[in-house]
Amino acid sequence: MNNLMDQQFDVIIVGTGPGGATTAKELTERGKKVLMLEWGPGGPVKGTLWRYIREQCWPGKGMLITNGFLGMVRGITTGGSSLFSYGTCFPVTHAMLKKHGIDVTKEEAEARKELPIGVVKKEMVTPMARRIMDSARGLGYDWKQLEKFMYQDRWRPGYMFGYYGDPHKVKWSAWMFADEAVRNGAVLLNKAKVSTIILEGNRAVGVEFRMKGKHYRVFAPKVIIAAGGIGSPVILRKSGLKRAGYDFFYDPLITVCGKVNDVRKRDDEIPMTAGIHFPEDGIVMTDMAIPTPLDKVFTAQVFRFWRLFETRKTLRIMIKIRDDLSGRITDGGGVRKALTKQDKAKLMKGYDIAKKILKKAGARGIYKTWYLAAHPGGTVKLGEFLDSNLKVKNYENLYVCDCSVIPEPWGLPPALTLICLGKRLAKHLAGEKSA
Repeated sequence: MNNLMDQQFDVIIVGTGPGGATTAKELTERGKKVLMLEWGPGGPVKGTLWRYIREQCWPGKGMLITNGFLGMVRGITTGGSSLFSYGTCFPVTHAMLKKHGIDVTKEEAEARKELPIGVVKKEMVTPMARRIMDSARGLGYDWKQLEKFMYQDRWRPGYMFGYYGDPHKVKWSAWMFADEAVRNGAVLLNKAKVSTIILEGNRAVGVEFRMKGKHYRVFAPKVIIAAGGIGSPVILRKSGLKRAGYDFFYDPLITVCGKVNDVRKRDDEIPMTAGIHFPEDGIVMTDMAIPTPLDKVFTAQVFRFWRLFETRKTLRIMIKIRDDLSGRITDGGGVRKALTKQDKAKLMKGYDIAKKILKKAGARGIYKTWYLAAHPGGTVKLGEFLDSNLKVKNYENLYVCDCSVIPEPWGLPPALTLICLGKRLAKHLAGEKSA
C-alpha cells in the first residue's frame, strides 16, 4: 500500500457506479492515470443471493430504513446499484440538462453505439410480461417494450436474469466499465471507504480513506466524488459543503400483485420488459417479475402469508413515481424523508390502473406491497452546488458525477443519463470539447 500511495495519479474517483466507472473508463482511454476507490467489495460477478444480500440489502449499509419505515436500497459494490438493477434504459432528459448549460446529445449517441441498448427480441418476452402487456393494450394503454442494457446474443433460454449480478454478462452493468478501466491501467481499491476530501484552501488535492482497519491519504490534481446520492453528500458535508444532502428524491415504488392459474412464471423472466410512462403525472408502470426469495419478502411485508408459495402464479406490476424534493441525509448517511400526500396520491393512481390491468389479465386476489425506494439523488444539485462542468462551486479541482447531481424530481432509471455525464466530464478533464 505504501508503494501505491507514492504513485502519481491524475484523477481520484470515489465510487464505481455508472457515473464514476464511465468517467474512469473514458479517462484511461485518454491515457490518464486513475485511482478508483470503492467502499464495497469487488471480484468476479457470481450472481449469488448471498452477494446480493451482503452488497445491496445489508441493514444500515445497502438497505436504509427511513423515518417513515420505507426501505431504500443501494448497491455497495463495484458497479454500484447497476450491478443489481433491472437493466432498463430510459432516454436522457435533455431539456433539464440544457437548462444548466449541459448538452450531452453527442455523448448519448456515443453511448448508444457502444452499449447494448434496445428492446428485447420476441423470444425473450416471457409469458408473464406478455400477459400484462396484452392486458394493458386491451384496455387502451400505450404499453410498450422498454429499452434494456442487455447483450442479447449472450442470452439463452433458462438463464436467470441478473437480479443478483449477472455471471453470464448478458446484462450490462457499470462493473464492466470499471473492469475495462482497470485493464486500461487504472487502479481499483475495494473496501476503501472515503471519509473526507483533503483541501488546501479551496483546492481539492486528495482524499482520506479507511481500508482494512488502517487510514490512508492519497493525492491527485483532480478529485471526482461519485459515491451515489447518499454517499456523495456525506463526504462533501464532512469536507465543508454543509448544505449538501437536503431536499432530494428517492423514486419510491410499490408493486401490485394478483394470482393467475393458467400462466407460470419462468426462471428466465426478464423484469421491466414493457411498460408505460405518464410524464405529466410522474408515474412509470412496468411488469416486474422477481425471483422467489424477493417475492416472499414482498409478500410477507404485507402479511399475505397464504400467498408465500404462489410465486409462480403471481403477476406483478411495478409503480414508480417522481416524488417531491424533501428530506435530508444525516451526517452518518441516514435518510430522513417521508412520502408527501402528493406522492401517495400518485402511487394510488398507479395502483388503480394496475388493478384494472391485472383484472383483465385474469388475476384474482389483487393486493399492493409496501413502499420501497431506489435511485436516491438530487443531493448535490446542478446549479445550486455544481457548475455546468460538474465542478463544485467555490472549490477547485473537485467534481461530482452520480445521481446526486440531478437537480429536479426524477422518477426514472438514471443509468444512461449518468453514463453521458461521465463521458462529458472525462472530455472536459482531458481538455476536449464535448460537442
